[in-house]
Amino acid sequence: MQTIHTLAELRAQAAAWRRAGERAAFVPTMGNLHQGHLCLVKRARELAPRTIASIFVNPLQFGPNEDYTGYPRTLDEDRRQLQAAGLDLLFAPDLDDVYPRPLEEMTQVTVPGLTAVLCGASRPAHFLGVTTVVAKLFNMVQPDIAVFGEKDWQQLVVIRRMTADLNIPIEIIGTPTVREADGLAMSSRNGYLSTEQRAVAPTLHATLQTMAARWRHGEQNYPALEKEAKAQLTAVGFQPDYFEIRHAETLLRPRPEDTAADLRIFAAAWLGRARLIDNLAIAPLTS
Repeated sequence: MQTIHTLAELRAQAAAWRRAGERAAFVPTMGNLHQGHLCLVKRARELAPRTIASIFVNPLQFGPNEDYTGYPRTLDEDRRQLQAAGLDLLFAPDLDDVYPRPLEEMTQVTVPGLTAVLCGASRPAHFLGVTTVVAKLFNMVQPDIAVFGEKDWQQLVVIRRMTADLNIPIEIIGTPTVREADGLAMSSRNGYLSTEQRAVAPTLHATLQTMAARWRHGEQNYPALEKEAKAQLTAVGFQPDYFEIRHAETLLRPRPEDTAADLRIFAAAWLGRARLIDNLAIAPLTS
């Protein structure tokens, strides 16, 4: 596995692969990798003969009181895991290579509408940072395919919209959420949980499952279901941010004509210093 830090080196390798007719699949990450990230790499290897991952902790997507400075940087361990997973190339740029000017002076990419709800409502600057850095990484790496996890479904929908709107010639692939044995979605921020909080954390996914089953069995008063779910989470120690039933692709509130297959339940809640997110399709047999 190659590890590259500069854009010039990255472009040279990518150009050599294109000359050889080899497609490339890309997995952008912020590092501190876990099995969920490695499953994205595995999927990328299934989709293209060449695979690239990036590690870059993006300051633009962190709010002023969030954990940018304390976010774990574990490059050596991440490299070991990626090499074992069969990755071809790791791109780990420095901050100045991605943002050569002060952040407030940099060109930024916005996706209206989809970014104003759910996580975008409580973290107003978050998706501006996500779309800007992903657009930059897409231009740097120039892959044929990019792979994202469905744990952050809203991000996946936003990236698909941005890619379509800007006519970026990259296929966006979503992969199912990778979970621990007790249902907790794998996340780099799970490391913030104490032993006691870790025992409580799977309740988030269990509550999603319960509410999805109740909707399928005819309880379709979604404000009442949402209110009850937040009360249940609060009772076990969570501080819910949101728990909402939304249209899977538009992220709008359900319409009378929407079927269960169109809908997902989205949740975000604080447990100690960890903000956990998760989502679940209401229709059965769907990740």
